Amino acid sequence: MSASNVNTSMPLEYQTEQGRLNILGFWIFLGAEIVLFATLFSVYAVLSGRYAGGPTQEELFVMKDVITMTLLLLASSFTCGLAITEMRRGSLKGLLGWLIVTLLLGAGFVFMEINEFTHYVHEGATMQTSAFLSSFFVLLGTHGLHVSMGIGWAVLIIIQLLTRGLTPVTARKMFIIGLYWHFLDVVWIFIFTFVYLKGMVS
Repeated sequence: MSASNVNTSMPLEYQTEQGRLNILGFWIFLGAEIVLFATLFSVYAVLSGRYAGGPTQEELFVMKDVITMTLLLLASSFTCGLAITEMRRGSLKGLLGWLIVTLLLGAGFVFMEINEFTHYVHEGATMQTSAFLSSFFVLLGTHGLHVSMGIGWAVLIIIQLLTRGLTPVTARKMFIIGLYWHFLDVVWIFIFTFVYLKGMVS
């Protein structure tokens, strides 16, 4: 990489043309993800009242656990932002520290979501029980799978940061995983509002 292709006046992840193009490409990818989740939300909206004699949202949802999951994910989005701030300051140690905290919070969220699904199944609420539960499990399962993939992806980035240090390439990868993580947090806010809160008051 020649020095003439590096713009040191910009943040590290944007200093190379390749970095800028990759980040733009990821924004386009997030657009496709928005379409995916919009489709799942639309299906849930249509099927959320079709219980087929099975349990309803009010009978299933435990709001204390849902609020705890929400706080974990919101906190992880905050710590992810702190990790990016440390990266911009050039602090590899600070970046790694906050990124690890982010992943621990994310892992706690996934653990609670698995426990939630397990509880529902023990209560006899499975995907086969009703159209409502089918759409519910698919929507939340897709989000939970994305969070799990994000954790695995971030672990690989941590390994690269430890072996290669903070470079325009590793900074770009870290910035992109940060965008991904914040996107999942926004999706969860919609889930919390339109699935859990709306389900409890309907």
